[in-house]
Amino acid sequence: MQAVLVARAAFSDIVDRLRAHFEVDDNPEDRVLSKAELIARLQGKAGIFATGSERIDAEVLAACPQLRAVCNMAVGYNNIDVAACHARGIVVTNTPDVLTETTADFGFALMMAAARRIAESEHSLRRGEWTKWSFDQFTGPDVHGATLGILGMGRIGQAIARRGALGFGMPVIYHNRSRLEPAIEQALGARYVDKPTLLREADHLVLVVPYSAASHHTIGAAELAQMKPTATLTNIARGGVVDDAALAEALKQGRIAAAGLDVFEGEPKVHPGLLAVPNVVLTPHIASASIATRRAMASLAVDNLIASLGCGPNAGRPPTPVPG
Repeated sequence: MQAVLVARAAFSDIVDRLRAHFEVDDNPEDRVLSKAELIARLQGKAGIFATGSERIDAEVLAACPQLRAVCNMAVGYNNIDVAACHARGIVVTNTPDVLTETTADFGFALMMAAARRIAESEHSLRRGEWTKWSFDQFTGPDVHGATLGILGMGRIGQAIARRGALGFGMPVIYHNRSRLEPAIEQALGARYVDKPTLLREADHLVLVVPYSAASHHTIGAAELAQMKPTATLTNIARGGVVDDAALAEALKQGRIAAAGLDVFEGEPKVHPGLLAVPNVVLTPHIASASIATRRAMASLAVDNLIASLGCGPNAGRPPTPVPG
């Protein structure tokens, strides 16, 4: 029987589906494995149920010659050297679609929390600083009717656009590597613009681009300087898309009004400058964290692993392979 590694804790009933096909080495204590530990645990394994915590790079692959499938419980896969996997004939899969609406919900909530200063005002209240009503107490920019800018217009970007245009009457502008079809733009009420225009015109800018070498620090000091001082920035994409040090400084200097961040460079570490400013809402990479969505992600990762290793009704045809 083939053996697989479940690198982090997951829903036990879903993981148990693997046991019908494989010997399963799991991690119910949910300890993050070091690279050396990961290599050791992958010896003799045909597949891995991975998360963003595991870096599957050329060194790991070279040390694990029996590995045939890397199935990520995430839509992103910047933790995996896809080219190196494919060069070795290793199948790579992810879990798109099942988290689109939940992530869009959270992105919109994070944007609203930043704009309306919800975290900042709650912290003040908890410190006992609320002693009277004031006309300008924690005032911030409106969301309804404001211009929503979206950088990256894939599934999640489009879901955010729908919420903004249909629910909050927001004019929507976007920038993407490729322009959407006119019918989709019309349905979303979205207007394509170049990146400088997006930065200049957006009242609330939401980032949903995948991370790659090309998108590293897509938003840095130069880009932040082009934004309105009243604008907000929300990042639900990946850490590294934003230069966190530059963002912390821009927030400190009031060059933009506020930010909402669910992802960070070097996470779970957070840049100390972001922890020191009040005008940022910080959450620990939980945009997809509804129970139903996380279960759907785990289930899809299991389906992918079973199929990738030639088992089950979809043997050899994983539902969501990452293209080479």
